[in-house]
Amino acid sequence: MLDQATFEIGAAHWHQLPDDGRPEVAFVGRSNVGKSSLLNALLGRKNLAYTSKTPGKTQQLNFFLIDSRFYAVDLPGYGYAKAPKSERAQWAQLQERYLAERSPLRGVVQLIDSRHPPMDSDIALIDRLSQTERPHLLALTKADKLSGNGRAQAQRRIGECLDELGLDRPVILTSANTNRGVGDLRHWIQNLF
Repeated sequence: MLDQATFEIGAAHWHQLPDDGRPEVAFVGRSNVGKSSLLNALLGRKNLAYTSKTPGKTQQLNFFLIDSRFYAVDLPGYGYAKAPKSERAQWAQLQERYLAERSPLRGVVQLIDSRHPPMDSDIALIDRLSQTERPHLLALTKADKLSGNGRAQAQRRIGECLDELGLDRPVILTSANTNRGVGDLRHWIQNLF
């Protein structure tokens, strides 16, 4: 599984979303958290999802067809982005509707930078997603940049955050550079279907 991946469509409006009924797994996180890099690592492709050092390059919902079975959906990053405020508001509105209403959506992978405590926007999304019945996994990115103690601290911080919210969510430390956690992430996605 996850052997073949192709970019299918970039949707900037609700009516552009695929209507073929295939299940979807969404990838969401702050701008520059490493969504595109982790997607590339997950799919075993270097440049399938576009990566950039400039926040806000993903400006639509990008659908990647995986093994002709399901879509991996790269959502625009929330938080800072180099784009006009009106455009950022439009992305946020589409993303909110997608996460709340999209019937083929089977699960959400929320990426959080392991080097920093979860930000208010991360926590707000965790809380919003808890109000849906969809499976939700937290992927702590850029774990290769931390020492062993740093990785333990990152997991402790997210655990405390989940405890405060009264939630239990799977958490995986990941690195697109070393492929850390990529196998666990594949396994979680496979179990959604």
